[in-house]
Amino acid sequence: MVGKHNGQFQPLQRYAHITGWGKALPDRVVTNDELAQIVDTSDEWIRTRTGIHQRYVAIDANETTATLGARAARAALEKADLPIGKLDLIICATSSPEHLFPSTASLIQDALGATRAGAFDLSAACSGFVYGLALARGMIASGQADNVLVVGAETLSRIVDWSDRNTCVLFGDGAGAVLLQASATPGGVLSTVLGSDGSGGDLLAVPAGGSKQPATLETVAAGQHFIKMDGRAVFRFATRVMADATREVLGKAGLEVGDVDLVIPHQANERIIRLSMKQLGLPEEKVFINLQYYGNTSTASIPIALCDAIEQERLQPNDNMVMVGFGAGLTWAASAIKWVGPVSREAPLWRAGQRTATYGLAQMRSRLLRLSRKMEGTLMTEEGDALSEALSKRIERWRRSSKE
Repeated sequence: MVGKHNGQFQPLQRYAHITGWGKALPDRVVTNDELAQIVDTSDEWIRTRTGIHQRYVAIDANETTATLGARAARAALEKADLPIGKLDLIICATSSPEHLFPSTASLIQDALGATRAGAFDLSAACSGFVYGLALARGMIASGQADNVLVVGAETLSRIVDWSDRNTCVLFGDGAGAVLLQASATPGGVLSTVLGSDGSGGDLLAVPAGGSKQPATLETVAAGQHFIKMDGRAVFRFATRVMADATREVLGKAGLEVGDVDLVIPHQANERIIRLSMKQLGLPEEKVFINLQYYGNTSTASIPIALCDAIEQERLQPNDNMVMVGFGAGLTWAASAIKWVGPVSREAPLWRAGQRTATYGLAQMRSRLLRLSRKMEGTLMTEEGDALSEALSKRIERWRRSSKE
């Protein structure tokens, strides 16, 4: 992007605007009353302590972090009417990835058929989505990308101990995604704040399954692959840091608390949200809460809440919005945004058919690539050392010619 000033062409400042958004949820809804049938709890106990009424749970084995993330991503791309081939980068924030590696973002990239896009996962627990916004904004502002997809996706139900009433009542599954695009129009993501205090890492964690404590019969038997949390300590941390991060990010954007039109906080606990916002002096109508329907969906909670806020017309053009979250790490993050949407783009009818065909071709391409690699492996086995030696010589010749 360049502009002309005093007869000289100069680069224009690049802004990162949210132009597309989408969410995806599993089919199964689990109410508080249903949970009361498997653990020592009640609907009243859960509501009064958390504000949660129900949550979505991925019962179907085919519903995974990647498939939910891909569905949310498709909705965001459709809203922005962006062709898949123009997507530059996919960032997936998740606390429940499909694997340690490959990244869940790469699986989403494959499902979308976004062959030009880079992809990686981001691990910052429930703060992860806002961390992703910060990275996307930086990539766009520096000119390294024009179109970045930020996804928050979780299947936390698969790492929750369903016999522990202190944690199993809190979490839900789902995904949310936004598309950020480069623009010369001021606005979009104005400022970000990222923070971490690793001394509190043990307060909210999945102890086993990593390189420090690999999976063994003993770790499985002890339930060390489930979420463990010191609820009181996390509560104290969250009520302090949510207010502090909001003030800080507004200050970086040159705004006051009174300039805020809407805050979309991480949907972990209604009491945490209300106490945090009370410290800021924000009235209830300026704080968006939807956790009663979803529970704590970790990285997905803020983008899902954004989708609901837009549907409920809680955001208007030129509104000042803050997204703020906290999570394991301990981490926290906030972003101040000048909202330029909702942007209504009436895509032609043929575009929907084109997108459906593109996703179908992406699946076919992926299967063919997998099949070709298997055939190559089989061929290598059958031909033996002679073919392996011939290939090695060819690769070496290619390397030499490249250097020359």
